[in-house]
Amino acid sequence: MTVAVVLAVSAAILVVVLGTYLGTRRSERGARSAPRAAPPFAEPVQPDPAPRVEPEYLDPRTIKVGDTVDRRGVRARVIGALHLSWQGDQWIEYLLEEGMRHYQWLSVRERGDAHGDLSHLEVHLWTPVPTEGMVPAKSMLIMQGVEFFPIERGTAAFRSEGLTGYPERGLIDFADYRAGDGRLLTFNRVQGQAWTAAYAQPLSPGSIQVDRLI
Repeated sequence: MTVAVVLAVSAAILVVVLGTYLGTRRSERGARSAPRAAPPFAEPVQPDPAPRVEPEYLDPRTIKVGDTVDRRGVRARVIGALHLSWQGDQWIEYLLEEGMRHYQWLSVRERGDAHGDLSHLEVHLWTPVPTEGMVPAKSMLIMQGVEFFPIERGTAAFRSEGLTGYPERGLIDFADYRAGDGRLLTFNRVQGQAWTAAYAQPLSPGSIQVDRLI
């Protein structure tokens, strides 16, 4: 009987030990097989916005009637403007009054590259010259002893603002020429009126300063 008791006790101890061992193994396997929690979603790092680059000079397309334009120390008041369009191209011509009855046109025009993208601004100061009865030819012409060759001609629609001497709206014929030294000559007329002519002096946009009308 003593032997049976001992064997029974030993068997009970063995069952407890095996149960503990198997439970521990199952816990370890469960710990190893349990999926790891996904890390919290991280917001993508947004790059700092590029600093805004201010233009190095006044955009001459922002000139308004009533402003005073300073061109290398020469001041003139903007008394009118023509807003022109031709074949999808648009530009502005400002009428400047410098002193008594001294007028010049300042044209500002965007020029694109071969793909139509904006490449630069063209700014020209136009000084009227007598036509001496001449009319624009489709070939080379001689003006005050200088040969000029045709580069562009057409009929543009315009809208007038301020004092320009032009109707409020209308059509204007133009013909542009260039000399071998780069000088420009233009003829223009409101349809039904006489031709006028002017020479062009190119200006860099940065050479223009403006006093705003308050």
